[in-house]
Order: sequence, then C-alpha cells, then structure tokens
Amino acid sequence: MIDQLRSISTIASSGMQAQSTRMRVVSENIANARSTGDTPGAEPYRRKTVHLAGPDGVGAGPGVTVRAIGLDQNTPFAVEHDPGNPAADAEGNVMLPNVNVLVEMADLREAGRSYSANLQMMKQARSMISMTIDLLRAG
Repeated sequence: MIDQLRSISTIASSGMQAQSTRMRVVSENIANARSTGDTPGAEPYRRKTVHLAGPDGVGAGPGVTVRAIGLDQNTPFAVEHDPGNPAADAEGNVMLPNVNVLVEMADLREAGRSYSANLQMMKQARSMISMTIDLLRAG
C-alpha cells in the first residue's frame, strides 16, 4: 500500500517537473514576442514548444517526462512594415516572431492548473501515507 502511494507521489512529481518546464518555455516565448532579428532580413525569435512523453514513451518510466523542446516550424512569421527598424529588409518590412501572446497565456494557465493538480495529488498521497503509518502504529 505504501509503495503504491509512493509511486503516486513519484508520478505527481514528474508531472510537476514537466509543467514547470512548460511554464518556463511559455515565459520565454512571451518575453520574446517582439524580438526581431539583429540584421536586415534576419529571422526573428521562433516560438518554442514542449513535447511530453507519457509512461509508454521510450525511456519515460512511470509518470511524464519532457521528451524535447522544439521550435514551431508550422506557424509563419508575421511581417510588419517598419523601415526604421534595424531588422528591416530592403523594402522596409520586418519579420516578427511567430508567437501569439494570447495562445501563450492560455498555455501558461493550463500548465499552471496541471501543476496545481499534481501538487494536490502529491499532498493527498503524503497524507494517506501518514494516516497509514499512524494506523500501523496504533494496531
């Protein structure tokens, strides 16, 4: 019984670590939402994505792990006419990051809620371990 409760804590802990990584990556995306390239025509910041692996993922073990942090190659860069920008091309257009702050905020909220849910699961498992130990002492 206690081993099963420890396993639950391990799984919840892995979920918290994965969601923490997700929150960090989303925060980086939001911080760089207006980061353009350094030279004329250079690519701006590209949105990062987090890929998670569950228990059936290769080498994942119980719980969830961060399989990879990738770059969003599917969403195109926005283009804005700003001839005074140092990153502007010959026509005065600047490529902007493919970061949608609204989407990032939704991802951040989801990751925060998942983190909280895993934290509550861990608290409940610890409470049950403590109660089990108390029952064993009394018996």
